[in-house]
Amino acid sequence: MMHIKHEAEERHVLTVTVDNEAGILAKIAGLFTARGYNIDSLTVADITENHAVSRITIVTHGPPSQIDQIHAQLERLVPVHKVVDLTEAGPFVQRELALIKVAGMGEKRVEALRIADVFRAKPVDTSTSSFIFELTGAPDKIDTFVAIMRELGLVEVGRTGVVGMIRGAEEA
Repeated sequence: MMHIKHEAEERHVLTVTVDNEAGILAKIAGLFTARGYNIDSLTVADITENHAVSRITIVTHGPPSQIDQIHAQLERLVPVHKVVDLTEAGPFVQRELALIKVAGMGEKRVEALRIADVFRAKPVDTSTSSFIFELTGAPDKIDTFVAIMRELGLVEVGRTGVVGMIRGAEEA
């Protein structure tokens, strides 16, 4: 009888430094799609003065062997300079920005404002019947805030995706 060993799934934050050229994002997304891997979050930003290099931050999950395979496949793409798995590299900071629209009147409105203050969410738009809060923080902080706002009149959520960096003075 054959036993199939299932590896535990892990969440990983990868940074990929690439030449800023047309089609690179499609190549990276295609690499994930072709192998049936999921991208939980994806952010891209130009990081050089001459606009030649971009940094892509990818949040994905899977068993360690799959993460290793993703890392190896990304390094093989021609316009890729460097791939760093922040999760493996050591302590790192990760942040995300979210806009959260909450509608409510009376007591629910007061409660939404009170909770927003606790989470340091800033009201960036206000009407007599709704707020749009801006919240920056770790993904789990945003998840918790959104879950609480569901009970108070959550209307809509927009999230940027994760950006991360290794702690300390060195570049990753």
